[in-house]
Amino acid sequence: MSLLSVIIVLIIIGVLMYLVNTYIPMAAPIKSILNIVVIICVIVWLLQVFGLISGIGNVSLR
Repeated sequence: MSLLSVIIVLIIIGVLMYLVNTYIPMAAPIKSILNIVVIICVIVWLLQVFGLISGIGNVSLR
């Protein structure tokens, strides 16, 4: 994945989070939890994209 693609995905995620936080009425604690979950997912995704961690999807429960 190219750096330009990563930047575009981050911009799209940022805009979507802005729209959700601005236009969808939610209780403040729910918004905070949603924001934290999205930030954690984006950080894990970025770590995978740059090869700092291996694929989380490859984990087996057996």
